[in-house]
Amino acid sequence: MPGIKRVPLRIGVIGAANIARAFCAGVAGSSRVKVTTIASRDADKAVRFAREVGVERALGSYEALLADRDIDAIYNPLPNSLHAQWTIKAAAAGKHVLCEKPLAANAAEARAMFAAGARHGVHVVEAYPYRSQPQTLKLKELVDAGAIGKVQLVRASFGITIADPANIRWDAGLAGGALMDAGSYPVSLVRLVTGARPVRVQAIAQWGASGVDRTLIASLVFASGAMAQISCSFGTAYHRHALITGDLGSVETTYLNHPPMGGPPVLSLWRGARSDNARFELVVTAPGNGFLAEAESFQRLVADGVAQWNGATPEESVDIALTLDAILESARSGRTVDVAA
Repeated sequence: MPGIKRVPLRIGVIGAANIARAFCAGVAGSSRVKVTTIASRDADKAVRFAREVGVERALGSYEALLADRDIDAIYNPLPNSLHAQWTIKAAAAGKHVLCEKPLAANAAEARAMFAAGARHGVHVVEAYPYRSQPQTLKLKELVDAGAIGKVQLVRASFGITIADPANIRWDAGLAGGALMDAGSYPVSLVRLVTGARPVRVQAIAQWGASGVDRTLIASLVFASGAMAQISCSFGTAYHRHALITGDLGSVETTYLNHPPMGGPPVLSLWRGARSDNARFELVVTAPGNGFLAEAESFQRLVADGVAQWNGATPEESVDIALTLDAILESARSGRTVDVAA
């Protein structure tokens, strides 16, 4: 597909959510991308929000944003249940799309989104800020180079406190829940380090009053013999941690979005299979804002092609969606569930 070589890439933000505010602040100093327009279904809200985040233009409908020829790409931070609808419409309008995680409410929607991008000649990608961070890029480099041998076991967790029942993450109708929010991160990390989707999963959950999961733990089994366990919660203190163990060593990471927020961007690496010969290394990487890192990688993707994108590939994003689907099914049914192909 033809690239947009223009710099900066002109981005329109669809919606005025808190994460949109954080995204605008994160990319504000970039020379590669520029948020030029905010759209809301409430024109007054769009004007106020644009003024607050320092964006020049505001539009009173999503449709007006998609019709704007001065916009190259869309950042979609809408509720999960609206990702597919507005990403597909944006693709049909010829806009590239950086869509917040989880990409869609289910795998069928994710596939439809990528199909729309291919049909209209635009890029559609899923936004995980941690994926563009030096911390995660170094993790992938180490795993791919065999620093810990063949991956055998992964444990990944992410938990936060969301006490307000009015928070949209508690809304079942908006595809809310701990798994679809915090849990999409450890699922994506497991996909990154194993290089495959699991073949079956088993999950248990505690359910909130609104019908979505408050806390969830899932076990994942891979065709290679590797196994993983992920956990996520809306009812704990903040924690974000992963241990990836191979047959020749292990590495620990906090897979942070915006270090030093949440801690230093380091990796704890053990090389060696036995306790008496393992060598420890503390691998220090650069800090930075993940929104900025992913947005600039997105610009390079749009300008120069897929080799420039350091986030999740379409294949990875579909596998993540398939895994989320299976985990939720298992948690609700109490059964082990095979992950669909």
